[in-house]
Amino acid sequence: MDAQGRGRADDIDPADQWVLNPDTGEYELRLAPSAPQSGVPGPRRPPSRETGRSARGRTEAPGRSRPDKPGRAVPPPRRRRGAPEEPLPGRRGRRPAKKASKGRKILLWTGGTMAFVLVAGAGAAYFYIEHLNGNIASVSDDGASTGGFQKDKAINILLIGTDKRTGKGNEDYGDAGSVGHADTTILLHVSKDRSNATALSIPRDLIVDVPDCPTTQEDGTQKIIPGTQQVRFNTSLGQDGRTPSCTMRTVTELTGVKPDNFMVADFNAVKTLTSAVGGVEVCVGKDLDDPDSHLKLSKGMHTIEGEQALAFVRTRHAVGFGGDLSRIGLQQQFLSALMRKLKSNDTLTSPSKMLDLAEAGTKALTVDSQLDSIGKLKDLGLELGKLNTKNLTFATIPVVDNPAEKVKTTVVLNESTAPQVFAMIRNDVSFTAVKERKKKDAAAVAARLEGTKAPASEVRVRILNGGAVAGSAQETLNWLQNEEGVTKSENAGNAPAQLAKTTLEYAPDQAAQARRLAAIMGLSGAAMKPGESVTNSQGLPAMTLTLGKDFEGAGVSLTAPTKAPAGVPKSTADKVQCAK
Repeated sequence: MDAQGRGRADDIDPADQWVLNPDTGEYELRLAPSAPQSGVPGPRRPPSRETGRSARGRTEAPGRSRPDKPGRAVPPPRRRRGAPEEPLPGRRGRRPAKKASKGRKILLWTGGTMAFVLVAGAGAAYFYIEHLNGNIASVSDDGASTGGFQKDKAINILLIGTDKRTGKGNEDYGDAGSVGHADTTILLHVSKDRSNATALSIPRDLIVDVPDCPTTQEDGTQKIIPGTQQVRFNTSLGQDGRTPSCTMRTVTELTGVKPDNFMVADFNAVKTLTSAVGGVEVCVGKDLDDPDSHLKLSKGMHTIEGEQALAFVRTRHAVGFGGDLSRIGLQQQFLSALMRKLKSNDTLTSPSKMLDLAEAGTKALTVDSQLDSIGKLKDLGLELGKLNTKNLTFATIPVVDNPAEKVKTTVVLNESTAPQVFAMIRNDVSFTAVKERKKKDAAAVAARLEGTKAPASEVRVRILNGGAVAGSAQETLNWLQNEEGVTKSENAGNAPAQLAKTTLEYAPDQAAQARRLAAIMGLSGAAMKPGESVTNSQGLPAMTLTLGKDFEGAGVSLTAPTKAPAGVPKSTADKVQCAK
């Protein structure tokens, strides 16, 4: 048997059968038999240039030696180790090519093996990714979204949990024939700089107006499902054939926030996701026993998964006042625990858990058509992964009991605080005190808003429409002149470009006028832009007020709230809350 067959013979390293050709920089097979080896190996020398090649320079296949033919160079016998090298004809005196060291040779062989493993692994990964893609169910957003999240903008994801009883073991829960209403809905807002996020729960029994909803049918045709007025929010999904895109439109009409994407989960999602991460830890402040949800837990800390986790998020009679709002608090506690577990080293360093999580997540969720691949979900996950859980705030839309009902079963918006909450999300304001942003805003306000204010009658301003609703400039002019006493104002038409935010530009000697107008309009310090004055129609210097896309109407303050209203329940995802 030769050296290649045995792996080693007569002290021949099998790797030595392949030698480096200095002309080509490639390794070639040496087929000539080796001379007797010295008992003490000397330093290896580079082989002859003709070694391992036929007259045409082709490399022979391993184990196949050709018979010598006339006119063809016969490879010389291999030089013994330690013997001096004979210079090649015509090349006397030339320094021989330096052969790769043993360490480099090992590196090359190991690298080749590793490359094979990586290629094979990449192939397996490709097929696994294709498998995960096949798990993902998606439905059309029907034009209700922004077109999908973007990495350089704030993100708004609508998370919907349905009460549909599909799946093994779920038929015994409540209404087995449910069409799948929006039982649990959360608007997740992630700030543009990814420093903070707000998970805003929407009560299922909140009375809302569901708009007309263009909906893609199973056969690909479009159907407009008529809207309904003053109905429960949960009917925005499932009722009359409504899809998640209709829930999206309802949320936009309710909050003024247009979601980028949606994700829908059923009962199975809670069970499979919690099992995939090995359970989540929750705190119970008292003994819980709810026969309706099948939850039975003693006071203290518990790790729950599967059926028990589902019972936890479904229970309501055993906590709080026994209603849907009490259950929302329990669900927020559960989601905080799940997020902490997802971001823990116990999960992130476990390949088996990560694979189980990928499998469970792609099977459990239905997403919109903008998130219909594992690559897109991965990109979204990377953006969400930048968030610190201590700056993820869970809150609930402020509501009050429906005054039209004698038996209180539904709720309506708390008009004194809900608009402020919606404005915070629209304006990307954190519910947590993020120090950097707070300092930045405080500096801008202190520098531009503090100081004397000129009388309203001395404020001279030109008003431009730079992205607001048509007619806004004239509406603002009428309001300023007739109700606020800013008589030296005029409508200057449309701005040359649209702005996202309303701005007020003024010269240094107009600062007092600017502060007065800012107070009237509710402008923040950031909206005030020190610059130059312009000449109005009377030939006098005037400031420039440009109404941006954030303008909501004359008399509506343009200052985004800087903190949540008093009395709005909220918690952060990094802290353990006990159910009571």
